[in-house]
Order: sequence, then structure tokens, then C-alpha cells
Amino acid sequence: MPEVIYMTKERVREIEEEVRNLKTKGRKEIAQKIAEARSHGDLSENAEYDAAKQDQEMMENRISKMELTLSRVQVISADEMPNDKIYILSKVKLKNKTNGSLIDYMLVSDEEADFEKRKISVTSPIGKALLGKSLGDIAEINVPAGRIQYEILDIYK
Repeated sequence: MPEVIYMTKERVREIEEEVRNLKTKGRKEIAQKIAEARSHGDLSENAEYDAAKQDQEMMENRISKMELTLSRVQVISADEMPNDKIYILSKVKLKNKTNGSLIDYMLVSDEEADFEKRKISVTSPIGKALLGKSLGDIAEINVPAGRIQYEILDIYK
């Protein structure tokens, strides 16, 4: 049985929109590129045609991958998750025990992880160390630079 992928409703909508765009605008643009390249004559030595066909293959693979992902999605909401411990979709405020710095993260699935937006995967080293922890607990995380300890200051939605 295929593995379930947990995502927020918002992320599912983003992927669905991207699939729609690729199937309509994307396919149309690729078809135009292929037609243009064909009009240049001999296809056996036509780099423009080969590039357009390769673009088409890459786009179709992307569509297939996103549709497979969508077929395995289970939509989850932060409102459905308890606040007593850290779970997927938990937002946490952490204090670095070494330097006292504070940081906020949201734990998400691999597909939604975006470090710049402070969304970390539950399968990342930090995510794994935080899952199941409660307010006031210390999470120890092994990183390339050594071991970091974070105190859980807040768990919220």
C-alpha cells in the first residue's frame, strides 16, 4: 500500500493549481515549441526540436509525480491536532540552551518543508527530535557542528 502523505489544504490547492497550469498553459507552450522546431526541417539534427521534446518529457514527468502525490494525500488541519505535545503542524517556540537565541518553527511533511519560511520536516533531525515533546522539555539534536539543546517554550497552532 502506498505511503500516505500528510498535507495542509492550502498546499494541496497549490499543487492542484500547478497541475492545472501545466496541463493547460504548459502543454500548449511545449506544443508550440515543438511545432516551431518541426518547421525548421530535418528533425534528425534539430537541437531545438530535441530540447522541446526533452522539456515535454520533463513536464509530463512532473505532472505524473504531482498527481501521484495528490492521490496519496491525507489532508490535515492544525485544529485537529492536540496542543499537549509536538505533532505534525505544531508551531513551536524554542530556546537554544547554548546561546539563548529564540526560534519559531512549524513541523510539516517533507512535501511542505521550506526552511526559509521556518517550516521544517518531521523527518529532519530537528523535526524528529521535537516530535512528541511537551512544553518545558529539552530536545537534543545532533548536527554537523555538534549537539544542540533546545528548550520548548511554547506549542501553538
